[in-house]
Amino acid sequence: MSTPLSRLQEDLTFVYGPESAATLLPQIEARLVAFRHRNPSLTATGASHRERFNQRDALLITYGDQVQEPGKPPLQSLGELLIEQMGVALTGVHILPFYPWTSDDGFSITDYTAVDPNMGGWADVIRLSKSFKIMFDAVINHISASSGWFQGFLADQAPYKDYFITVDPSADLSQVVRPRALPLLTKVETAHGPEHVWTTFSPDQIDLNFANPDLFLEILDVLLLYVEQGASLIRLDAIAFMWKEIGTSCLHLPQTHRLIQAMRAALDAASPQVLLITET
Repeated sequence: MSTPLSRLQEDLTFVYGPESAATLLPQIEARLVAFRHRNPSLTATGASHRERFNQRDALLITYGDQVQEPGKPPLQSLGELLIEQMGVALTGVHILPFYPWTSDDGFSITDYTAVDPNMGGWADVIRLSKSFKIMFDAVINHISASSGWFQGFLADQAPYKDYFITVDPSADLSQVVRPRALPLLTKVETAHGPEHVWTTFSPDQIDLNFANPDLFLEILDVLLLYVEQGASLIRLDAIAFMWKEIGTSCLHLPQTHRLIQAMRAALDAASPQVLLITET
């Protein structure tokens, strides 16, 4: 019978090869052990896959600043309204990206680990999660050009210099599926000269390089943080575009599916009741 860790090893081996997988797996195991130690209440087997949701569940989708009143963070106001007025009707709330952001209505994030101070703080999110199942967005295909990660890339700093995808602009990218009528590559100035970075959605949304195993570890840390902060569901935004391979559509590639399965396996080892939702 397969275990979450054996599945994780298989998925990582498929994507990164046996040597990199052998290096990655103990680092992931250490993270999972630390997570379980910090969060014993989140690590129980919990509900079965079939019981996570049923026909009685109703989720509201909303921006975190949809409800505002003087003197209160919007997330606090939202929580109070939903608990007082909608507690019987709703079982869950999908809060659209509530992290610091620069464009695209919140989907160009500068810091995955913080709450936009204009909306409130983690305490407001956790408070809401005590009454409802909360869905977080994990906008992990790309990150804001103003993020610390991309600024580190521009400065040629480790580890960020390998977190993004650079492409020769003469490469044949004609097969790549385009969700928007914007340039696929964006020219930027780095500490070692000009580079063209992959930007599926806009010049402010720089695609991440999941071919780098260290980036996968970083993203896994983000997902585990979201679980610790009250996420019952995590929606993987734009995830179908995650793996890039020139000469293909760069959409729904096998590596993408296996990396999602690796995330699922890691969560099964850490907090199996959390549901992953893919935007596919």
